[in-house]
Amino acid sequence: MSVSRSAPPASSPMPTAYIALGSNLDNPRQQLIEAIRRMRIAGLQVYSIAPFVETRPVGFASEHLFLNSVVAVHTTATPAELLAQLQAIEREMGRRHKSHDGIYSDRVIDLDILLYDQRVITTPELTIPHPRMCERAFVLQPLSYIAPELTIPTTGTTVAQLLGALPV
Repeated sequence: MSVSRSAPPASSPMPTAYIALGSNLDNPRQQLIEAIRRMRIAGLQVYSIAPFVETRPVGFASEHLFLNSVVAVHTTATPAELLAQLQAIEREMGRRHKSHDGIYSDRVIDLDILLYDQRVITTPELTIPHPRMCERAFVLQPLSYIAPELTIPTTGTTVAQLLGALPV
């Protein structure tokens, strides 16, 4: 899968969402490709795909490296509907357990909404922007390939600035 880097149309009639993808089991590259395929089937208009980046697990030990990416999509779904679509894709692909209380584990697929336009949303089910995206190189690095100048609404800083501020 090749990198697709394009800016959203200035007057897109649909909201833009950025979705992080990660996998470290069962051929991670194929899992990411399959997740993107399923997003398209679900009606998400994927218009930009970051390169796949190999990273070590964060928050737990594993012999399996992760493959991570970020996609930009246009969607008619509300943030809650988008979350439900992504969780359904995770279940269909074999993900049975989400991480809870900072306890992480290997996973066949992980799909997280990073941003939804410039909205700030805090509900018991969903927090946008993703609460830990600004401290995670495995999110910021692929996101910087497709949207380096994107401003995070809760920080007022760009993706490139956040990535540059992370420890090496």
